[in-house]
Amino acid sequence: MNARVLHTLEYDKILEILKTHLASAMGEEEANALHPVSDLAAAERMLQETEEAESVYRRTGRTPIEGFPDMRDTLRRIHAALTLSAGELLQIAQCLRVSRSAREVLQDGDAQGLLSVLANRLSSHRSVEEEITRCILSEDEIADNASPALARIRRQMRLTNEKMREKLNNMIKSPTYQKYLQEPIITVRNGRFALPVKAEHRAQVQGLIHDASGSGQTLFIEPAAAVELGNEFRRLQSEEQTEIGRILAGLTALVDPYADELLGSLSVLAKLDVIFAKAVMSRDMRAIRPELNEDGSLRIVQSRHPLLQKETVVPVDVWLGEDFTTLIITGPNTGGKTVTLKTVGLFSLMAMSGMFVPAALGTRLSVFDEVFADIGDEQSIEQSLSTFSSHMTNTVRILDQADDHSLVLLDELGAGTDPVEGAALAQAILEALYKQGARTMATTHYSEIKAFALTHAGMQNASMEFDVDRLCPTYHLHIGIPGKSNAFEISERLGLRKDIIERAGEFLEKKDVAFEDVIAGAEEARKAAELAKNTALDEQHKAESIRASLEKEKQRLDAEKTELRQKAREDARKVVVETRQEMETLIKSLRSVKDLDPKVLERAIQNTRDAMRKSEEKLLEQVRMRTEDTTPVPKTVAPGDRVRVLSIDREANVLKAPDSRGEVQIQTGVMKMKVPLTDLRPVEKKKQQPKETSMKISLHDAERSFLELDLRGKMVDEACVEIDRFIDDASLAGISEISIIHGKGTGALRAGVQAFLKTNPRVKSYRIGAYGEGDAGVTVVTLK
Repeated sequence: MNARVLHTLEYDKILEILKTHLASAMGEEEANALHPVSDLAAAERMLQETEEAESVYRRTGRTPIEGFPDMRDTLRRIHAALTLSAGELLQIAQCLRVSRSAREVLQDGDAQGLLSVLANRLSSHRSVEEEITRCILSEDEIADNASPALARIRRQMRLTNEKMREKLNNMIKSPTYQKYLQEPIITVRNGRFALPVKAEHRAQVQGLIHDASGSGQTLFIEPAAAVELGNEFRRLQSEEQTEIGRILAGLTALVDPYADELLGSLSVLAKLDVIFAKAVMSRDMRAIRPELNEDGSLRIVQSRHPLLQKETVVPVDVWLGEDFTTLIITGPNTGGKTVTLKTVGLFSLMAMSGMFVPAALGTRLSVFDEVFADIGDEQSIEQSLSTFSSHMTNTVRILDQADDHSLVLLDELGAGTDPVEGAALAQAILEALYKQGARTMATTHYSEIKAFALTHAGMQNASMEFDVDRLCPTYHLHIGIPGKSNAFEISERLGLRKDIIERAGEFLEKKDVAFEDVIAGAEEARKAAELAKNTALDEQHKAESIRASLEKEKQRLDAEKTELRQKAREDARKVVVETRQEMETLIKSLRSVKDLDPKVLERAIQNTRDAMRKSEEKLLEQVRMRTEDTTPVPKTVAPGDRVRVLSIDREANVLKAPDSRGEVQIQTGVMKMKVPLTDLRPVEKKKQQPKETSMKISLHDAERSFLELDLRGKMVDEACVEIDRFIDDASLAGISEISIIHGKGTGALRAGVQAFLKTNPRVKSYRIGAYGEGDAGVTVVTLK
């Protein structure tokens, strides 16, 4: 793309915004090299990278690319057998850390996208990274434990230092020496410990003079008693530097095999830095990924120029390249015509660079081999070119190069010269571009060009709306209707005398007046139609809102009703179970009384059961009233029928037809019981599925499944409720032993289960499952 066009369409300003989101200098270098591509596959690939980056940013709340230094020159020096400094090695460790961290984030889970492919090229040598940071604390400090030798040397240095200080401190405190010192302090001169001795007492303090004060009154002397220790300390310092050099050389050798790989990683990190900067910028702009094509058609929905204030910009819809390839935009100055041109051009460049655009979903753009733009006043003083000449020079170049893979944007075509000649030239230029197959958008004030577009296939008029009453543009673009200059109306509103305006109208040719009247009429009709459309849409939205509210309220009431039904059934089930347990307890008590007449005993038992049955029937009637069950009571049932038992809210199989008392024997799971016919509701039989491959299931396995309760994955409170129900059913069915599967895991669920069993009055004992029963993952319960 031509650099001047990129500047005209303000692509460079978008790059400046992009660079504010970068984390590295290498990323900025990569961004400076970013340019639009005309290959559809390449542009789609860049957009896909941006979309994946935005997904990562949305998931993690940050970009995985942290700041990293440019170490390319340093890494190249490794091959020259040069030892790197501590600071350089720390920077390499930082690059390794950023590379490893980015790789981990981008390969999280089963990532298969383009960013995952890039992540595969990132270095991940944690051992090298950690060895460097273990040995080097900062660019000026090597860790004591970087090597055993360094630790030993520094330990000796500390001991020697302490001995020197002890000797010098003794001298400072000695009455003999105190009178010879300017101050009782220890100083360091030229790397040696010294005492500040008065010059006149030089002979009384034997040692080496390392420095003197500016006045000459003080000599800094290393006492002879400390010279030997000082020499030892200097020797150890020399050994320390030698060992540090050896450590740095070793770390350099550790990095050397990976230098070329790390160079490649830095290149990938810079590319990822730019990709994630695009993602962050797109979120800031509230941008979307546009659809791309290469047929030259575009449709931009609710576009917002990215350099305008988000709060004040008016979204614009514009399309080109489907029913027409040339769009002529007319309207008043400062009405948004030029911004619309720039928006279309800039959006095309951004999409071709892998950037999202601030528009609505459904936006479609095309890749172009070239984007041409002649926008703004480009009068050249140096070249002695007028505004018209400058525009015409650009137009000539565009006509020479434009083809059916070009987007051409022309602002104020034909302006700057005689209006009649300018309009004629503009028509000829538009016709030539149309014949060359270019997608063209142009702005103009000339009525001749409006009429020209009306009479030529493949061309279309558009207008920027202007509010005459408020004397300001609305910035709305209307495609299909040419714009009106509104010069007379604006002048009248600004106070120009009416007689002058009327006289001006007399100078207009009748055909011009008629044409403007047609435009005005079409505009009024458009506004009326748009108002009617908006009113209808508002009413539709209100109706949809009311319908949605009613539907939501209905769902709430249905859910509430279902919840009440469920609660009523659950309450009834508990009452039935408890009543039957009490009955069985009472019957056992009666049977244990030896003195009762058997006939009296049986009569008492029968009376107890009759009382229980009446209570159940009364309760079931209450449940039916509360749950408002509208399903009809079956007249009768036959063995094998599938029914729902309302009192316990479970499905069951009918074992026997109703007896003389209207009771039906049913079975649900392993539990058999008699219930009133009124407590049953028919269940629609499911269609028999085609038989699959034959499968054998032993009766032992089927029976066993009824005696086991699987609680794996449940919370303790939830598990206890299910255990209580299961024990109820098992007790009523006469089952004396059940198994509760809780799994091994952390043991928390097992502990909760056994704590519940310990307090349950129906449990006789329990134990951990034996080998073959599930071991520690199962608790076997014996019921009373």
